[in-house]
Amino acid sequence: MESLNSADARAFRDEVRTFLAEKLPPELRRGARRGTSVFLHPDIADAWQRILHAKGWAAPDWPVEYGGTGWNEIQRYIWAEEYARAHAPGLSPMGLKMVAPVIMHYGSPKQKATLLPRILSGEDRWCQGYSEPGSGSDLASLKLRAVRDGNDYVLNGSKIWTTHAHFANRMFCLVRTSSEGRPQTGITFLLLEMDTPGITVSPIHTLAGEHEFNQVFFDDVRVPVSGRLGAENDGWTVAKHLLTFERGGRYAPGLAATLEMVREAAEATGWLAHESNRERLAREAIAVEALRAIELASLEGRGPSDAVRPSMMKVLGTEASQRIDLLALEIAAEWQGSLDDAPDAIAVAMPKYLNNRAASIYAGSNEIQRDLIARVVVDQAA
Repeated sequence: MESLNSADARAFRDEVRTFLAEKLPPELRRGARRGTSVFLHPDIADAWQRILHAKGWAAPDWPVEYGGTGWNEIQRYIWAEEYARAHAPGLSPMGLKMVAPVIMHYGSPKQKATLLPRILSGEDRWCQGYSEPGSGSDLASLKLRAVRDGNDYVLNGSKIWTTHAHFANRMFCLVRTSSEGRPQTGITFLLLEMDTPGITVSPIHTLAGEHEFNQVFFDDVRVPVSGRLGAENDGWTVAKHLLTFERGGRYAPGLAATLEMVREAAEATGWLAHESNRERLAREAIAVEALRAIELASLEGRGPSDAVRPSMMKVLGTEASQRIDLLALEIAAEWQGSLDDAPDAIAVAMPKYLNNRAASIYAGSNEIQRDLIARVVVDQAA
């Protein structure tokens, strides 16, 4: 495998930098720098996705046959680093990074031909219907009932903490189709349209005062059987495949860019005048570099095994991001002036800190991830 420092890699990095410098509008860059969540407002994310789609770069991780770039792993990592360094807006992950790989793996030819192009272009916005009141970390206990009626499933129940359901026109969700046997064996994976009669989206406002989450109610909602992904009662298998993409990923590039914003804010406030503060910032920089080393080792087939890597990266990445958010919050306390004129890291410090408290909980809490890692280690040692 080529290295990040090969001639081809350097040439590719230059190409990416040039594209981002020329095509990323300042207003979208500012919107990304002042974002308080991984889910930016659709006005920002969709505008940038259209630019990337026109270039053919909207889905670097997709196979070429579905519209991907054909880049190798080193190129994709370089893209992630330069993307983050330029503060380009993050695209909605629900479609491109989560449901799309599952459709590629489990979808019928018709589902692939219909849904994947619309995800790639940004025409469809997806939300995830997993968590329910009383069924979060213990997802297998979900109760949203789906009863077969001819060529439809009839859904009754609700989902909660559904991110951007108020913007989405499609949802992928888990439903209960059987109560027999183990809880996992009675779950089915469905794809549905959000304008289906009987669906009600109710807003949930965060501690930061933002409307990002929702509760979605289903009252006799009819979903065609053709919207099922995988076999009936085998949705847990599909969901596990999806969780690999939700928990994995590249954390170091984004964390490095965020930490640089925090450093700029620290300089603007004089926070770095204290040696102990410089040491704290340095410790986080070291942690990010260590995370980057693990990610690069994985590209070369070294480092943690595939069985533990997604969980390991989720724990290390989310907890590093929360520590950096805390630093930004402390630095923001030193700012004297209008937030409109403040460095970006200060302007969003409070809402970002509050919103990101959930990072160590969603996609399987970090406590659960540690338990999964321990189980794998024990099994391997046995």
